[in-house]
Amino acid sequence: MNPAYSVIFLTTLIGAGQGLFLALFGAELTGFGRIDAAERGFLAVGGGVALLLCVGGLFASFFHLGRPERAWRSAAMWRTSWLSREVIALPAFMAALFFWAVLHYSGRGGTLALGVVAALACGALFLCTAMIYASVRFLQEWASPYTVLNYTLLGLASGCTLATALAAWGGAPALVSAYGTAALVFTAAGFVGRGLSLRRNARLKPKSTLQSAIGIRHPKITQRAMGFMGGSFNTREFFHGRSGGALRQVKWAFLLGAFVLPLVLLALGLSSASAGLLALAFVVQYLGLLAERWFFFAQANHPQNLYYQAVS
Repeated sequence: MNPAYSVIFLTTLIGAGQGLFLALFGAELTGFGRIDAAERGFLAVGGGVALLLCVGGLFASFFHLGRPERAWRSAAMWRTSWLSREVIALPAFMAALFFWAVLHYSGRGGTLALGVVAALACGALFLCTAMIYASVRFLQEWASPYTVLNYTLLGLASGCTLATALAAWGGAPALVSAYGTAALVFTAAGFVGRGLSLRRNARLKPKSTLQSAIGIRHPKITQRAMGFMGGSFNTREFFHGRSGGALRQVKWAFLLGAFVLPLVLLALGLSSASAGLLALAFVVQYLGLLAERWFFFAQANHPQNLYYQAVS
């Protein structure tokens, strides 16, 4: 598939926002922010950052819409479409998150109950976003439980890494160790989950071949032309145009940037109490997740590419 950068930013930004909120709400469940005004202020600011990430993702989503003014119609097929369900779950999560942060900022009660609502919407959003791709059965690289697992783990990893940096910079030292440990755990778990999905995809055998696609059993078939003089929507939308070597380079880059380097930076930042290293860990991890999400889309081999292999 040809990766759409708007979708890459949408999924990575809202994933980090979801993970950050769950980290903040997890702290609230332990009693953090229940009495101390400064702690409530930290939760409010953190909630605002999470909301901004989701707003940024929502804004990016409009760039892959052919008719943005009709975006509201995308929710109409919620009974059967995971995309429609995502369109409903994202604003619901953002609304609950907004009021949760406002209640903390104003010092009013009811944050726990509203936080539960936001957490449920957050979980639904993780599921809907991942199932948009996992439910596409003819793209074998996506049609796997690993898709749901990795979307969730990578969102939690980036969110907890950001929460660690915010705690270090925002005067919540009591949370730095807990958040840092969670970031290490989720980043390591994401590394394992993504590695398992890469191994699975490397062993896939295409269900369709050039012979089955055109109904000819000859063992050697070579395409000489596509039937028209140049490219088309099919050749641009469903194939990225990169070589196998380029894909391998991106794969090793995201494994290093999304997992290995953040783990090292988090460990060094926690051991030295360096807020700068913890902030750098999030920046490096997010850049790595951009590469990871690009690779996720590019690795999917659309069956229609069997028909478009050469231009003459």
